[in-house]
Amino acid sequence: MKATGIVRRIDDLGRVVIPKEIRRTMRIREGDPLEIFTDREGEIILKKYSPIGELGTFAKEYAESLAQTAGHITCIVDKDQIIAVSGGPKKDFFEKHISEAMEKCINARTTVNAGRNESTFVPLLEEDVEGAYNYQLVMPIICEGDVLGAVVFLSQDKKMGEVEGKLAQTAAGFLGKQMEQ
Repeated sequence: MKATGIVRRIDDLGRVVIPKEIRRTMRIREGDPLEIFTDREGEIILKKYSPIGELGTFAKEYAESLAQTAGHITCIVDKDQIIAVSGGPKKDFFEKHISEAMEKCINARTTVNAGRNESTFVPLLEEDVEGAYNYQLVMPIICEGDVLGAVVFLSQDKKMGEVEGKLAQTAAGFLGKQMEQ
């Protein structure tokens, strides 16, 4: 664990303030859910909760199926990072933080189908992987009115068409329904 040198006291209601620097670094915002764990040494661990992350293995298998069907790099993302990737170099994408622009796009429930040279193009990662893809299709995953993440198709050589759009829409709808259960 990384020491910060910051000490906080618990108030009379049992609350503790997470310092602004840590919230900014970990991208924790007001209203974000946190998981609370304890370990054998008595440490308390706070982790940003990802509802769609609960589908880890399932999301990986689903991404593989989508990549085979669509023929594109397929990523399933929550509102913080990529939780599953198939059809491309996993080391470039898996568990990498998405860009703030992508997070805003997902939160706005915006569907994007654009090329790198178009104004609607949104970089997927904080450190965009130049040359890994030139076209993208982003479809938000919505569950019970809440946006949880997105299904993202990436392509090097061609813009996605209506078929890929419907496939992404179906996949996002299906993943949203899985989260309702």
